[in-house]
Amino acid sequence: MNVAAPQSTFLRWIYGGYMLAFFLYLAAPLTAAAIFAFNDSIFPALPWKGFTLEWFFGSTEPKLGMFNDRRLMEGLWNSLFIGLTVSALSVIVGTCNAFLFERKQFPGKSLLYVLMIVPLVIPGVILGISILVFASMIANGVEDTLDLEWDFLRPGTFLVVLGQFSFLVTITSLVIAARLRKFDVALEEAALNLGASRLRVLATVTLPYLAPALFSAFVVAFLVSFENFNTTLMLVGSDAPLTITMYDRMVKVGSTPVLNAVSVFLMMGSGLLALLSIVAQRGKDQPT
Repeated sequence: MNVAAPQSTFLRWIYGGYMLAFFLYLAAPLTAAAIFAFNDSIFPALPWKGFTLEWFFGSTEPKLGMFNDRRLMEGLWNSLFIGLTVSALSVIVGTCNAFLFERKQFPGKSLLYVLMIVPLVIPGVILGISILVFASMIANGVEDTLDLEWDFLRPGTFLVVLGQFSFLVTITSLVIAARLRKFDVALEEAALNLGASRLRVLATVTLPYLAPALFSAFVVAFLVSFENFNTTLMLVGSDAPLTITMYDRMVKVGSTPVLNAVSVFLMMGSGLLALLSIVAQRGKDQPT
């Protein structure tokens, strides 16, 4: 018997009503955005004027679809590039961190672990400003001392990747370390006793076991990077990612159905990646 579940009929009704209200609260904004993305109106509001796909594929104003909107597409590609780059870096470094904290004992380990966690609790705006100030200080010092212009330390894609990496590597480290903690070290010892080198054991025994966690960490890092706004806003240059492009459009033009179309596209993409992550984890609890 589930002792946590309400036992009386009245409490079950209250519990069911609460859960229904909670999920409606979560789903209502997403549902509204999806509906207005297909409304044949230049304003994302009622009344309903008919079904249309113009906000996705339209080629002329005022119904220029997202796939024909040059600025939105540039923002999408910038977000993809930043997301893939920072996710790959975060998984690589996160894997090293996982082995460091799970397999090694050294002085100051607990302090180093706390320092790794700190970026998760620092507000994104503060993190972005701190990185911007530090990078600008270095760039200005190099310019004044050596008369060299380090443009990569000015607001732009490099700083966005650096800023997102500062907290995404913590997430990937925790995800990968959680799976590495479940690994039976005896499997590695058996392979070593059979004559395999450490590199071969890593490639054929350990990493295949970690593969689902590596993929899941990559997906989580990519999704967080793609939707990140606070840190990115402080570090962005001329090559703005999609979130900043959408914010700029909202400020200058206001809410338009094409932004709803972008939201639907992102919801579908995020849902697909989350589903792939779940499928990758299922049935992979033991090494083969």
